[in-house]
Amino acid sequence: MDKIQVTKSSMPKYEEYINMIKPLWDSCWITNMGEYHQKLEEELKEYLKVSNVSLVVNGHMALEMSLQAMNFPEGGEVITTPFTFISTTHAIVRNGLVPVFCDIKLGDYTIDEDLIESLITEKTVAIVPVHVYGNICNIDKIQRIAEKYNLKVIYDACHAFGESYNGVDVSNFGDASVFSFHATKVFNTIEGGAVASNSRELYDRIYNLKNFGIRGEELIVEVGANAKLNEFSAIMGICNLKYVQKNIELRKDRVNYYIHKLSDLEGVVIQRYDHSKVKYNYGYFSVRFRDKITRDRIRDVLMENGIVARKYFYPITADADCFKGKYKNNKLDVSREVADCILVLPLYPDLELEHIDRICNIIKSLL
Repeated sequence: MDKIQVTKSSMPKYEEYINMIKPLWDSCWITNMGEYHQKLEEELKEYLKVSNVSLVVNGHMALEMSLQAMNFPEGGEVITTPFTFISTTHAIVRNGLVPVFCDIKLGDYTIDEDLIESLITEKTVAIVPVHVYGNICNIDKIQRIAEKYNLKVIYDACHAFGESYNGVDVSNFGDASVFSFHATKVFNTIEGGAVASNSRELYDRIYNLKNFGIRGEELIVEVGANAKLNEFSAIMGICNLKYVQKNIELRKDRVNYYIHKLSDLEGVVIQRYDHSKVKYNYGYFSVRFRDKITRDRIRDVLMENGIVARKYFYPITADADCFKGKYKNNKLDVSREVADCILVLPLYPDLELEHIDRICNIIKSLL
């Protein structure tokens, strides 16, 4: 029996992609912000309804370069969540900044906005909140805090591509929102990412940083790196963007089926959805169990049956070996509780309902 993966990359028809890369093959122009790179940036600006989109090689570099572009002083403190993929914290530290971990809310796993203000010091320069599993942070309160203390806000929106909050696409909030277009995401360019904002100044700075600071054949305006998205990835993005809404609807159907199967099961907390404010992309489906032993046992039995579920995120980034004990020992009880009990179940557009039945039946049998 084939293994059921936690996710599966969305891809266009083979012939569609091959036909699109034929002119690229003939031109031999396969990188350096070519025709398809520019076309995808324009299409994403229209899709996200945001003024500027800068494509980069991956989502991590989107965040790392966004932080670098803000010119924060060495040692500046950045308030962020420890309940995220390790990349978020790496990007802060690799910029010479200090992560200040803020606990999360048990309801939606996003940063607890009521705790942020107590963590602000004279060294605080920014807030990096994360939209978790497509759950949107309390954008309004975070913005009020940022304005009160003159802080930058960069959203890690890698789980929220195509989502909107009160009718406004999430890419329009804060000083920037960063996205991952990794193969596992709702929308992918094989590998890739983007910085979205309404600041042309930020767009120009990201351009410099991702292209060695080159602005002309003999003009290099600042020190930069190489983080350009190649043309093959851009074409994959152009193809996939045509189908992203259809795929979101298919994901929604499967999420609703999961909820139908698990909603009455004692000992399972299903991911919360606030449809009154948020238009979701259904990129993930998480469930929380009563304790770590139960979660780990269920995960192991699913794996034994060829079903891949992820302890996503475990451990919290503050407890990762490379960070543990290095930063302020803030109270992170909720983050650790969630990390100990959370499990992300398989979800992708063509996941068969019979497979969801299998997954849910195993969970029921173990509870």
